[in-house]
Amino acid sequence: MKSKTNRVKKLDYVKQRVLLIRGHRVMLDSDLAELYGVSTKRLNEQVKRNKNRFPKDFMFQLTPAERKEVVAICDHLQKLKYSSWRIV
Repeated sequence: MKSKTNRVKKLDYVKQRVLLIRGHRVMLDSDLAELYGVSTKRLNEQVKRNKNRFPKDFMFQLTPAERKEVVAICDHLQKLKYSSWRIV
């Protein structure tokens, strides 16, 4: 059985990572991957491979302006500030 402390830590982690984008509460793929202990690449591969298991609006891609804003307000994403990134 998980300890109450671990559950509280995970809940705090999730609360800190939820963002309001386009009027929806969302988590970034990198934060979900960290929560589940997998790489972001692996998480995205599995979502693409199993599209039928997710609602159509489960995932969307940020615009360049949204990405810039998210990186600016989320300290844990500063490494993405200068990373190569493109819209697919």
